[in-house]
Amino acid sequence: MGKHERRAYLEAIRARYRRARKAGKSAILNEFCAVCGYHRKYALRLLGAQHKRTKKAARKPGPASRYDTPELVETRRTIWMASDQLCSKRLKAALPLWLPHYEASFHPLSVDTHAMLDSISAATIDRLLKPIRAKTGRRGLSGTKPGTLLKKHIPIQAGVWDITQPGFIEADTVAHCGDSLAGNFVWSLTMTDICTGWTECRATWNKGAEGVMTQIKAVQALNS
Repeated sequence: MGKHERRAYLEAIRARYRRARKAGKSAILNEFCAVCGYHRKYALRLLGAQHKRTKKAARKPGPASRYDTPELVETRRTIWMASDQLCSKRLKAALPLWLPHYEASFHPLSVDTHAMLDSISAATIDRLLKPIRAKTGRRGLSGTKPGTLLKKHIPIQAGVWDITQPGFIEADTVAHCGDSLAGNFVWSLTMTDICTGWTECRATWNKGAEGVMTQIKAVQALNS
């Protein structure tokens, strides 16, 4: 008997198994094990599985989240998309900065919505953005591959910038490749001073070490 036949046989006897008394259930179970070759405990789980799912579905749901109001959902989604899909922790910090521009561009928000946006946690933002992320899909292509071997040899530690004096730089590259990373194309190199916000942008052909270092030295020479 194939898998589909065993599944059809299970569906055919499941209702009869539930209606039967104890002796009848034992006979049906013996027959099911003999026909399909199942272990008795596994057969019992299969015969009772639908009943368990029905009981679970009939359970009373919990209270709806107070953060699921239409105005709050739309505000959160619009700011998240406009801010280039920030992570939840950065989005929480950015909300007070974005709200005045949102209200100027769209409509004033209610007092309740303002209060909820002030009190919402990063974990709640992450949970509420989950269905939006699923519909939006991937953010884009990434030209950076994860790895720990090379990072151990780079004498740079993230998160220890001294923002009280110039000289601490954050740098990143962006691929101008369209929908594919294949072949040769231009990369932009962006270097920003954390203290002053001064930003220098350069372009390099591909992302090889020689081209990137040439542009870094050019920025250093210009600002020394």
